[in-house]
Amino acid sequence: MNSSAIASPWWTPSVHADRRPFLIGRNAIQAALRGFFAREDFVEVDTAVLQVSPGNEAHLHAFATEALTTDGQKAPFYLHTSPEFACKKLLAAGEERISCFAHVYRNRERGPLHHPEFTMLEWYRAGESYESLMMDCVRILALAAETVKTGKLAYRGAESDPFAGPERIGVAEAFERHAGIDLLASVAADGSTDRDHLAAELRRVGMRVADDDGWADLFSRVLVEKIEPYLGFGRITILDEYPISEAALARPSARDPRVAERFELYACGVELANGFGELTNAAEQRRRFEIEMTEKARIYGESYPIDEDFLAALALMPEASGIALGFDRLVMLATGASRIDQVLWAPVAEYGR
Repeated sequence: MNSSAIASPWWTPSVHADRRPFLIGRNAIQAALRGFFAREDFVEVDTAVLQVSPGNEAHLHAFATEALTTDGQKAPFYLHTSPEFACKKLLAAGEERISCFAHVYRNRERGPLHHPEFTMLEWYRAGESYESLMMDCVRILALAAETVKTGKLAYRGAESDPFAGPERIGVAEAFERHAGIDLLASVAADGSTDRDHLAAELRRVGMRVADDDGWADLFSRVLVEKIEPYLGFGRITILDEYPISEAALARPSARDPRVAERFELYACGVELANGFGELTNAAEQRRRFEIEMTEKARIYGESYPIDEDFLAALALMPEASGIALGFDRLVMLATGASRIDQVLWAPVAEYGR
């Protein structure tokens, strides 16, 4: 490759000068959010990066390492993909409102919106509904915009008004509106899913179906291709009530057992946050983890251990709601940056360079 075609490193003075306004905006937004949480009586916590389990989602890829004991024995560890397990242990310990700016690590992720190391902002409210997190999100997005003196969130020509009231739409309603598919017709009252029924629906509307696609694969395809491109334009969108099979660590909805108290936040077609009414049933959480790790082993030939301490802590954890927000993405949209590496002070080196 012609060396002139290779982009200059981020530390080149001219490149840094171009990036610096975004970085100064980042610092201002982080300071403003710390002030927001302090006013709301949150305690800011700091969690360990090294964990026995990085998380148990099938399509989540971690960085593995190992520790050496004092006598030279090896013990496997992972860089965490989220501070979630540690934060929930702190809730079990007795904390009631906590926030955390955590550097987190995800392998196989690099692009305009993805980076192998990035900052996750998580916060938890014990004894409060997950709707309270939705209200937090609305206030936080408005505060970010106010801090950098903009009236909009923007990404690649799309705009979203952080001061307008958000759109709140259920996943099933979004499937019907944007894809013409009755999603919950393929979900039974006990939460089990009918892959063949959903596959027939995709074929009916002209979407691709592969022989080895499971229900979750089909769900994700519709979400990515037919729904996400319409979320968060003009105003923020809260996509609510995911099917229970996609609940992750969220509890079932009291309104409909086929769906969970899980929502995702979108602006300009970009996913910004993932919030839960938290599941505290350890047996059910173990069952979900085991399903995810079986699927991961089937697809990728590997799986991650389950954090037994985390499951034990769920017995003491109070009813709570929690959310993870991609802080770097929020900074991007508030400052008008087009790539995540523009808002990172020192990006991870490109692989192979």
